[in-house]
Amino acid sequence: MDLWNYLEYAAWAASFLFGLFIVIDWIRTDSTYSEDFLTSSREGELEALTEEQHHHRG
Repeated sequence: MDLWNYLEYAAWAASFLFGLFIVIDWIRTDSTYSEDFLTSSREGELEALTEEQHHHRG
């Protein structure tokens, strides 16, 4: 086997590890926070209020 084959296997291994990390993080996040908390957008609400205030002033 040459260098390219080793690099290919290393890339597949890294891809698998990243995918595994994503799934573990997804499960951990899903079990830690409620669906309501995850889908809330407090920052979006604050941004909308700021835009509304600027719109009324202008």
